[in-house]
Amino acid sequence: MKILQICEDIPAQQLGGLGKHVVALGNALLAAGHDVTLMGRSEPDYADCAAEIGFNGPFIAGFGNPFKGWKEGPMGLFNPWKRPYFAKQIAKAITAHAAGFDVLHYHGHHPMVAAYVPPGLPFIQTRHDQGSECITHMRFRAGAMCEALDPKVCAQCAHPSPGPVRTVISAMAVQRYRNEAAEAFERHPVIFVSDFLRNNFMRAVPQAEMSNSRVVHNFVDEARLHKARRDPGQPIRLQAAGRLDGAKGIVDLARLLAPRLPEGWELHIYGDGPRRAELQQLCGDRIVWHGHAHQTEVLEGLSRASAAIVPSLWEEAFGLVTLEALRTGLPCYALARGGTPELARYGAHGQLRLFADLASLADGLLASAPAPLEVIRGESADTHLRINELLELYRRLPAQGLHA
Repeated sequence: MKILQICEDIPAQQLGGLGKHVVALGNALLAAGHDVTLMGRSEPDYADCAAEIGFNGPFIAGFGNPFKGWKEGPMGLFNPWKRPYFAKQIAKAITAHAAGFDVLHYHGHHPMVAAYVPPGLPFIQTRHDQGSECITHMRFRAGAMCEALDPKVCAQCAHPSPGPVRTVISAMAVQRYRNEAAEAFERHPVIFVSDFLRNNFMRAVPQAEMSNSRVVHNFVDEARLHKARRDPGQPIRLQAAGRLDGAKGIVDLARLLAPRLPEGWELHIYGDGPRRAELQQLCGDRIVWHGHAHQTEVLEGLSRASAAIVPSLWEEAFGLVTLEALRTGLPCYALARGGTPELARYGAHGQLRLFADLASLADGLLASAPAPLEVIRGESADTHLRINELLELYRRLPAQGLHA
């Protein structure tokens, strides 16, 4: 098959989880004998990011940066025309390059792109975050999960005290966003990476027609993972990887653990972000910050770890870090939120250890010395095996959709 994958997170000097998934999927499809092209932004220059990206096929610079402009921050409101405008630009680029492709697979942050792609094209999209109904894509506000459904409440994410005018305009933007997402999901097939993600959208937009949707979990290239083997003579090594911000919870957990780490225990943290300075103040002999690192370095560290920690305060849609830890054979400590509990099937019984909050996670982690499993159990999540699920959906495009 000839496949065009589209992602506005690529190219980037620091590739996030979504971009890594797209590249891993594309490379697996290439290895299986398919013809895969990747399309993304025209900036930054792809050649400058190629080593970070690691994609083995050709790249098309299809559209500009869909995150810039419109000055929503200074105005303190969500603009009802901003996201539809960018969605139209991405859809226009997809349509312009559609000729000759059997599949047009969009992985991005603008669910309504599908509302502007002509019905006859073999288009399918995967929803990787809560951006199907939430303009910020995270449902995370004021340091906590957001359960609000009323679009007027969403105005508080654009301005702490929006007032009546900003509230009305932002609510219009959110309502239009959700309506166009529902239209997009009815027009073209859509994949959600977890049941949690699909159910959350249906809770926010109960009138949406969802018969053209499916849930397919993300994959991981297990050939790149190494079985965790801890040397009994080495310190207990804990590892956390992710963006250093409020939602990921890494800095907050490090603050909890800093005064309590036993002698001979170390916490290794990979990632960068706006809370870097706070973390650096906690670093010392037992808390080690590695900064942003290429995925190969993160996975190499994982192979030497005793346990992985995924302390996300927001509701992770799926969590590739958790999946990698489970398939490496590590006990994984995480919060029982979002799509994380669904990942238990990829590990041994009790390998995924879930907690209600950071305090109980820290207590559970310190209760006993964790160690890797002797044998990796659970369902395989290997991309090269699991792409058959996607290929089956691809074969149904474009005529009748996923419900055929």
